[in-house]
Amino acid sequence: MIFLLSYKKARVVKIEDEDEQVSWLKIDIDGETGKAINYNGLTGKAKIDDIIIVNTTAVELSLGTGGIHFVLFNYSNESKKFHNRGHIMKLRYTPMQLKCLAAEEEESPYHRVFNDFKSLDGHIFIIGSLHSMLAPIAAMLKYLDENIKINYIMTDGGALPIFFSNTVRTLKEKKLIEKTITIGHAFGGDLECTNIYNGLIAAKEILDGNVTIITMGPGIVGTGTKYGFSGIEQGQIIDAINTLGGEAIIVPRISFQDKRSRHRGISHHTRTVLSEIAKTSGKVVIPILDKHKMNFIDEQITSEDLYKKHIFVYKKGDKIIDALDRYDLSVTTMGRGYEEDIDYFLTLGAVGAYVYEIFK
Repeated sequence: MIFLLSYKKARVVKIEDEDEQVSWLKIDIDGETGKAINYNGLTGKAKIDDIIIVNTTAVELSLGTGGIHFVLFNYSNESKKFHNRGHIMKLRYTPMQLKCLAAEEEESPYHRVFNDFKSLDGHIFIIGSLHSMLAPIAAMLKYLDENIKINYIMTDGGALPIFFSNTVRTLKEKKLIEKTITIGHAFGGDLECTNIYNGLIAAKEILDGNVTIITMGPGIVGTGTKYGFSGIEQGQIIDAINTLGGEAIIVPRISFQDKRSRHRGISHHTRTVLSEIAKTSGKVVIPILDKHKMNFIDEQITSEDLYKKHIFVYKKGDKIIDALDRYDLSVTTMGRGYEEDIDYFLTLGAVGAYVYEIFK
């Protein structure tokens, strides 16, 4: 198998926006204007008129979430050495491999926390399968109780740099989430962990929070096959939480607006996770919808015997739009907002409402 990487030389025309970690660039490639993302910690900061090499693969494929150029190299930063601590490598054995200080490694001040760990003691973990679930759930929880402290674990099922997520940046600025953990090959969180188990331990033992939300970063891999989607990790995460003694709250993917029949009602992604991938049980929150939709969902649950393994909780999620409005959040899923896919958002509101009841 040959994997092809497309890349071109470009010139930086404008720095459209930047923060400490990321620069959003306007670039010129052979006389054509495009947009590129530069991760400052990987390739150094960019300046106007810098000559750079950009990965053009996603743009050539007209991808959605990842459909932008990414800076691979900057000729103005030909030699760089970063002196951060740690020796755990992420993006291992690729040209972009980087080292980080993982929370569990021996050099870390938290090393003993992991060796001394006994149990998650029922800490609440909300497990989603799409990055777009993060903001509505966090907003709903904060809307119901502004004192609740929420942390976030980002898996490596989607985008790997947490800096790519405008959602995370916004939620931290608005103080809707406290701290972040990136696991696996995802990187850039307040804490780095090598896998989901130590990510769960770090969330409970190191971060000061009441609830932890877990989703992949922006983007999801889907192939139109039963098992070929990166959100299948949701089942493995459920099992990890139960293994370590946590409380697993499962977020189903629900929509009646998706044109693909396999995603109607409870998506086949969620049904596959609940029926086959997760070997242990959790609480699945279902929004209270109109009678026709509820009958459709109940038939899905019954026909696949999902109720024999999991506990299904039914809650209203109708305050979700008030929560999003309060914090001035504009969220879409598959390009659809609240008005276009109301049931998806009511599900997330229901999750927040249920977890609030547990917490209080």
